[in-house]
Amino acid sequence: MPIFVRTLYRVVYDAVFHFVEDDGFAMASHVALSTLLAVFPFLIFGTALASFLGASQFSSTAVHLIFDTWPEAIAKPLADQVVQVLTIPRGGLLTISVLAAAYFASNGVEALRISLNRAYRVPENRPWYFNRLASLGYVLIAVLIFALLSIMLVAVPLVLNYTREWVPRLADILEVVFSWRIYGTVFLLLAGLLILHLWLAAGRRRLLDVIPGVFLTLLFWSLGALIFAYYLATFANYTATYAGLASVMIVLVFLYMLAVIFILGAEFNAALMKFKVRRMLFGKGGPEADKQRLENQSQAEAAAKLRR
Repeated sequence: MPIFVRTLYRVVYDAVFHFVEDDGFAMASHVALSTLLAVFPFLIFGTALASFLGASQFSSTAVHLIFDTWPEAIAKPLADQVVQVLTIPRGGLLTISVLAAAYFASNGVEALRISLNRAYRVPENRPWYFNRLASLGYVLIAVLIFALLSIMLVAVPLVLNYTREWVPRLADILEVVFSWRIYGTVFLLLAGLLILHLWLAAGRRRLLDVIPGVFLTLLFWSLGALIFAYYLATFANYTATYAGLASVMIVLVFLYMLAVIFILGAEFNAALMKFKVRRMLFGKGGPEADKQRLENQSQAEAAAKLRR
């Protein structure tokens, strides 16, 4: 068997085996439910804070960035409910309900942290209050980013009008760039995943250690969304089973699928680090040394089995 195929088999087997052994499916359920429960509090807190900062378009920007990459059959019912919730007037930023919304939004970050710790096989040694404050910080940073984007969406038409008047050729280019909302969403997803893998979980990892799992996550999220949308349009009939709760259950199952892929991406990174694949590919010694190391490892595993 070629050395590359053997190594890939070991990495994939180890990632899937550890996912199953460490209750990965249960953790995915926890992440999915926590994410669904965190969406509304996050948007409520974000809308209140963004209004305080003068970003009046926060809610529409956040809804587009969160739901535009989802299949329409999944995103539309939830997005409609979100818009209805965000139109309810609230007294101000520093109210008990808004602060409670920030706390409950951070529960989604905490669920991601716990699942990443298990996937990367690292113990959590940081104090609980530090983790909670860090989760609140992630929520606050996300709100500020969305608020900045909403301000930009207000400023962009003014910039385009000014550019059309003075530099017409540049205006056409800017109009194309600013219309690429989907690419901006993908960029935010990529940046968010990198931040979560690098700093949310305990321990230290390098950028090259987490990139493979992040790209696999984005790839399988895209494929999973297409397959799930086809499944809903062709086979599924959630209304017959869940009646009025059908739209909520569809979103929950979709989030569960995304959570499974997210955790498996981290498991894949952990397996790559376990077998030191990056060192084999980019370290010293060349392919012959890599082959010799794998042969030595195989011999050691065979000797261990004989001793048992």
